[in-house]
Amino acid sequence: MSEYVSMNQGELKQALAQLREQYAAFQARNLKLDMSRGKPGADQTDLSVEMLDVVNSKADFNTENGFDCRNYGLFDGIPEMKALFGEMLGVPASQVFVGGNSSLNLMFDTISCMMTHGVGGCEPWSEQGEIKFLCPVPGYDRHFAVTEYFGVTMIPIPMSKDGPDMDEVERLVQSDASVKGMWCVPKYSNPAGITYSDETVRRIAALKPAAKDFRIMWDNAYCVHDLTDEPDSLLNIVEECQKTGNEDLPILFCSTSKITFPGAGVAAMAASDANMAVFKKRFSLQTIGFDKLNELRHARYFENYQGFLQHMQRHRAILEPKFQAVLSMLEQRLSGKGVASWTKPNGGYFVSVDVMEGCAKRVVELCKQAGVALTPAGATYPYGRDPKDSNIRLAPTYPPVDELITAMQLFCLCVELAAVEKLLG
Repeated sequence: MSEYVSMNQGELKQALAQLREQYAAFQARNLKLDMSRGKPGADQTDLSVEMLDVVNSKADFNTENGFDCRNYGLFDGIPEMKALFGEMLGVPASQVFVGGNSSLNLMFDTISCMMTHGVGGCEPWSEQGEIKFLCPVPGYDRHFAVTEYFGVTMIPIPMSKDGPDMDEVERLVQSDASVKGMWCVPKYSNPAGITYSDETVRRIAALKPAAKDFRIMWDNAYCVHDLTDEPDSLLNIVEECQKTGNEDLPILFCSTSKITFPGAGVAAMAASDANMAVFKKRFSLQTIGFDKLNELRHARYFENYQGFLQHMQRHRAILEPKFQAVLSMLEQRLSGKGVASWTKPNGGYFVSVDVMEGCAKRVVELCKQAGVALTPAGATYPYGRDPKDSNIRLAPTYPPVDELITAMQLFCLCVELAAVEKLLG
């Protein structure tokens, strides 16, 4: 079919009638499908159930250095998990802090600590007047929610195929001391699936912030979530920052939430010794120790980092067909119609779709009315405001493939329907 924008009013009205007829047929099916969040499906969580038998009443509860995980102690994590996360993040195990089950929790506490007690020998952010954060867009809604909660002014930074617009990042960071940080999902970004180029990583590492307490929140959530035989490669931010004398710049985060059990995995962060001294003081007042039995369970199940990567190949076998189904449906139903563009990620958890400007909210509404739940339009922008009302995040991971195909058939129909409605005014 030719592009809708090239049709005359009569042709558009005829197309609208046909699309509405197809839409009514979907409504009659009473669907209840969910593509709203990047949750692992039951087939993925099934992969790790044997982990629950690794540490049981008959198990040895000691770490490799003889520490009893049933008791207080090892505040920053058991050695086995520090080593595993060290390899995952590309840092020495000594720089890793293992804490709880949620990397988002660690990020929230890190921001909170800088708000109330400061970092880098500076005053707390809460005492410095207006503070600002750079937010690459489209981006992760929960990142934005954290900074919004603390009253931080968020500045959208456009994303390209290489990562955030570094000309704009450098201009703002190096000229404005009220800019205190930037959110980053550097590999297979949420939602576009973009991996920062080597040049982008080097430019981030070479920043000369006007604020001594400027920090990069480096959320490497998808660092091992590859979906192809030619996965993306991400330059090591810690090593690059060491080259530029910016050791204190990055704070790294990751977790096993989408690898083992969401809500019952293990999370970690890593940063320079100076940064970690500040954060550990705060964490030490919150808890005497995190769940070391869960850490031990994970460490023994994977055995080593190679075992961890093998486990990720089992995830890939489940997820790759789901992503292929989504991308194939977009190509079949929308290619050449001038109503949408989309990313084709090599990994991660999402596909980012840009529909015709002014149509994203309408597409999400139409899908909802026909029984398919999507992430709210605007969620990928600070304050939930997409200035073009065009970006929609698709989460292919949770539904089975057959349900995913049905959901995508409806989604593509709604994209066309919303576009024709707009063109007809």
